[in-house]
Amino acid sequence: MYTTTNDAPLLRHTNPDLARPLPAALLDARKDLPAIVADILAVPETALERDWEWTGGGEADVRYGIYRLHELLERAGVDAARALAGSNGDGGLAAAIISPSAAARWDLHGVLAPLTDVEIDADPGGGEWSIRRTLGHVVNGQRAYGWGTAWWIEQGFALDDPDLPASAGDAFWAALPDEEGVEQAGSLDDIRARLDAILDLSAERLAGVPEDRLGSACRWSGFVAPASFRLSRWSSHLREHTIQVEKTLGYIGRPLTEVDRLLRLIADAYGRLEEDLFPAPVSAPRLAAAMALAESAASEVQAVTRTVVEAARR
Repeated sequence: MYTTTNDAPLLRHTNPDLARPLPAALLDARKDLPAIVADILAVPETALERDWEWTGGGEADVRYGIYRLHELLERAGVDAARALAGSNGDGGLAAAIISPSAAARWDLHGVLAPLTDVEIDADPGGGEWSIRRTLGHVVNGQRAYGWGTAWWIEQGFALDDPDLPASAGDAFWAALPDEEGVEQAGSLDDIRARLDAILDLSAERLAGVPEDRLGSACRWSGFVAPASFRLSRWSSHLREHTIQVEKTLGYIGRPLTEVDRLLRLIADAYGRLEEDLFPAPVSAPRLAAAMALAESAASEVQAVTRTVVEAARR
């Protein structure tokens, strides 16, 4: 797992016995995604109306072939949810609050995947951030959410505690990487890997926090709030800056193509699949079946993608 600091504060202030490692099947399903993304992005706009052979000898076009990938991932989400239905217990409130960040993360990936390093460095003018600068903030913000949330939950302050500190203190934050330096350094792929690493690690270390600890006090931008609020900010913070990236693309004159938009739909559908799976209890007897469905769907999407690419090349 990529990390520049080993995120020692996050590890130090969370209980390893409550950690919720991401299921291996989910990580395996993710491994299919880069090849699928690359294949879709290689489809030229001019090929979208070419014939694509579908099931039963029928014919559609390449455009629908890409929509078919979206359908497969959405159906996998339905089937996985049904496979988990009736499992004893649930995955806990913390996991349920964290899970929407999966869909938010993959929606952002869907916007970023078609971009080049040159485009993320383009100056939008008017004092606006470049996409690289925005992404450095996103990664750093998520790291801070993970570290800070872990610290506040461990302290266990009451919401009405008159002595509630203003923050974890300068010493605690001293090791946090610089968002304008380390966090935005490297290629776009490097930054995206950095985001995945801290999101996954934060989720693994905090998803198992007991519900009664989520009501303990924290601060956010100086305001007093329950610790659960900081978990809910993961998704909205990602959405906020996904919109910022979209605005920046307009500023730099880089409109999204139809293929770009189709790819984003697929990334979003995959993200919603992860969102459905993440809150499942680790011990749920049906979890293995649900994860197998996700892995199988990713493989089927990969196979169908190959037929779409072949049709686009004719």
